[in-house]
Amino acid sequence: MNETSTKIDLKDSMYATGRRKKSIAKIWLKKGSGKILVNGKNYEDYFQRSNHKMQILRPFEIINQATSYDVRCSVKGGGHTGQAGAMVHGISKALLLFDSSLKPTLKKEKLTSRDSRAVERKKYGHRKARRSFQFSKR
Repeated sequence: MNETSTKIDLKDSMYATGRRKKSIAKIWLKKGSGKILVNGKNYEDYFQRSNHKMQILRPFEIINQATSYDVRCSVKGGGHTGQAGAMVHGISKALLLFDSSLKPTLKKEKLTSRDSRAVERKKYGHRKARRSFQFSKR
């Protein structure tokens, strides 16, 4: 009973993939009432931190259409921050498939390009990527 109320019909939807760090988000976007499902759950239940929730809604707030699209997302890999970033990237790409006139607005906010920053690898002889072991003169 509960599952049928959270399902989103994906007819006439646009598909896009978003990436950030090690996370990959598959996004299906369609005109609707503003429902956002992440791995079958409501996004407010999936993401606990308020900044992640705000980050996901950001592309819709920029184009002033916060409740005019339904989103179904399948996200895997990485942590919650990377997954939220991957969702934002995917949602922005899917919005451009609906309306290409949004590109200047979304590009100005840097939502259409992938954030390629990733964790730097640990180097041999160091404690972390750049942090060395403590030097002792005596």
